[in-house]
Amino acid sequence: MLACLTGESLVSVILTGTAGDGKTHLCSKIWEHLQGEAAVWASNNPYINLTLPSGTTLHVIRDLSAWVPPQGAEWELDARNLLEQFSDGLFSAQTSDYFLIAANDGQLIETWRRLPDSPAVSKARALFEQLLVEDQEEQPGVALRFFNLSRGSSAQLFDCAVDAFLNHPGWKLCFEGENGESVAFGPKSPIRRNYELLQTPLLQQRLRDLLELCDYNDLHIPIREILALLVNAVLGHSGNTCKDHLMVPADVPRIIAEGSVAKASIYNNLIGGNLRESRRESIGVFNYLDRFRLGHETTNRIDSILIFGEADEALQSYYDQYLGSDTFYGADASYRKAQSDYVESADEDLSNSRFLEMLVVQRRALFFKIPTKEATDLHLWDLTVFRFAGEYLERVVRTVHPNLKGRVDRHIVSRLVRGLNRVIVGMLINDDRKLCLGTSLQSTGAKVSRIYEDSISVVPSKGERVEIVWQGNKPALQVTLSEQISEVFPLNLVRYEFLSRVAEGALPSSFSKECYEDVLSFKSRLLTALKKRRKAEAVEGDEFILSFQRLRLDENGNPEHRTIQLNLPATP
Repeated sequence: MLACLTGESLVSVILTGTAGDGKTHLCSKIWEHLQGEAAVWASNNPYINLTLPSGTTLHVIRDLSAWVPPQGAEWELDARNLLEQFSDGLFSAQTSDYFLIAANDGQLIETWRRLPDSPAVSKARALFEQLLVEDQEEQPGVALRFFNLSRGSSAQLFDCAVDAFLNHPGWKLCFEGENGESVAFGPKSPIRRNYELLQTPLLQQRLRDLLELCDYNDLHIPIREILALLVNAVLGHSGNTCKDHLMVPADVPRIIAEGSVAKASIYNNLIGGNLRESRRESIGVFNYLDRFRLGHETTNRIDSILIFGEADEALQSYYDQYLGSDTFYGADASYRKAQSDYVESADEDLSNSRFLEMLVVQRRALFFKIPTKEATDLHLWDLTVFRFAGEYLERVVRTVHPNLKGRVDRHIVSRLVRGLNRVIVGMLINDDRKLCLGTSLQSTGAKVSRIYEDSISVVPSKGERVEIVWQGNKPALQVTLSEQISEVFPLNLVRYEFLSRVAEGALPSSFSKECYEDVLSFKSRLLTALKKRRKAEAVEGDEFILSFQRLRLDENGNPEHRTIQLNLPATP
């Protein structure tokens, strides 16, 4: 980024993305590196400038939304002229003016739509739209580098943020010396305990997994919200006695005295469980993490450990490991009392609601406590709504990623094909060796397709194959009909879960119709590709015979088809 404004061939720079991506902060670092005056940067003016060592001028618009007039207002002449000058310079071989502009992606396009139209403004607007849609940084012949910060990995941002957060020198002042012996920061302090737990590799990895899954679900989390997540993790408290549900050191003695330390559980704070629902939904990172329904999903075995584990010899070792040994956020006196009341009371007893709330928190805690070696045995990801998320990460994403270039297990591909078959045909097909293409006499979008068109071999055969490849920034299911004809179906987390659940014969109501419509759209593209292959192979039929194949399932759920022919009378 600096090289664009300090190298031999200077170009203008646009920093775009969502709010909180750090655009203004990066502008300040560039300004500082170019030895711009600190007093000028400290001003409230959204536009500032300086002279570069080359003698050219750098125009800095550090907040485009503050530079343009409000919606419906007239343009100020200086603001309009400056943006028109920028538009002209992008396509000019000779210029002595370069720009550094920070703008949210939506604001950027909207601003150039509102500018008075001119050839340069129209070209600049089309350029910005193309760079955004195609995720490009530059275009040949244009003196611009376009950095979309929203394309960055939230998981990688987390790696940098958590390291900077934990290693901030202010923590040493809190936990060392006299402060470290105080009630606020001493051994019994929930703030100190949360800070220590945030340092553990297992907790960091589980949280990173969730953020990485957000990335592959097309949900971007800006750096500002990641920092808010870390602060809430350490300082959060679900009680009503802390302002904004965040602890300050003065709160800690009272929290310890009243026995509400458990309400500061980092495992609950990481999901935003300490916040009011309206507040949680307004913060992107907690909104996205809440979609995993962590704590609200469970298994019989997990709940048996949490409820009956202390008295059950077969489960006691798990109970002791995950609850009994956790003196801060495990089975404290209030949990044991609520647990006892729950077991001994009737199911409809309203007093059980408090224990059910505790169960939600403990399920969340188990997600961050269960070690990797026990994750499969205890069905870790069944604690979320995405039961196949762990498999998606480990055996798909981290297998076919360009850095590894591995091959996904055949049984995973076969399961996805079975899910596709069931949606495409609309029947409970069990065959996973071939991808079956069917249509209806009504339309390709019909729920049940009884007209057999063709099938595509999953294993490589005569140019056909179905495999998982890496496309763009995520895995994709690629269906190859011939060496020249193929179609891809990008596999984000929701689509992967959808196809896997359908393949198993069950689809929860929590999934929207969007995935179903996505598969039908993919079906249409496959049928178009099939027509293209037939045309290339010059497949012809008898003009006096109309034939089609009726699709049905045998007793084992395997597709079979019967040819039906209609003889057409010859035209005299």
